[in-house]
Amino acid sequence: MDTLYIVVPCYNEEECLPRTAPVFRQKLGQLIDEKLITPESRVLLVDDGSADKTWDVICSLHEQDPYFCGLRLSPNRGHQNALMSGLMEAKDRCGITVSIDADLQDSIDAIDDMVKKHGEGFPIVCGVRSSRETDTFLKRATAQGYYAVMNLFGAKLIYNHADFRLMDKAALEKLARYHGEDPFLRGLATRLGLPIATVEYARAPRVAGESKYTLKKMVKLAAKGLTCARCKPRDTPRPPDPHIVVRLFS
Repeated sequence: MDTLYIVVPCYNEEECLPRTAPVFRQKLGQLIDEKLITPESRVLLVDDGSADKTWDVICSLHEQDPYFCGLRLSPNRGHQNALMSGLMEAKDRCGITVSIDADLQDSIDAIDDMVKKHGEGFPIVCGVRSSRETDTFLKRATAQGYYAVMNLFGAKLIYNHADFRLMDKAALEKLARYHGEDPFLRGLATRLGLPIATVEYARAPRVAGESKYTLKKMVKLAAKGLTCARCKPRDTPRPPDPHIVVRLFS
């Protein structure tokens, strides 16, 4: 059994977290009861400089239940930076991580299959949407074009995969060799030279709140994908994130 940290980047999720946090906790308990992970496993909530009461919610969850941990970043640094900070913080505390967004549009039940795939010898397991039937024709066409262009420029993306993935300690150690602001994690994950498995799942609507990915942010993310192919690992790991202003761990 490995210790699992579920890493959840959060930005203005005051409305969403009270509804999804119990689901994260229930899943953690189930995996512990089934002896797939150790009782030292945790849910790590990363507040990305939220303007609402997200941090208050995280503090309350931590006070009520030690299985919830927290990081507070300042200022707001963006989804990918927040996720990287959480993964690097978890790296020396656990054997495996699963990154997933707070809105639970990604299927939390797919984590079971991810953990089992890791047990089969895969250091990276990517969650892949089984279909885009709920998307509009324009969104489907745009997505297909996006992945085609990214792969043409050497980004090596996995189709229909975003940032729902399992990475073990060996993968995180390799990831830590990539420095710089605003990483493109879905592109870096395929550049680590490690075996990758996939798990399919059906994507659900948000349980509350609104999507934080505006058109502007999506265009910016696409631009990062084009530069990802030129990223090179460093000889030394990333330094500790100076933007972490508070740590909550049991």
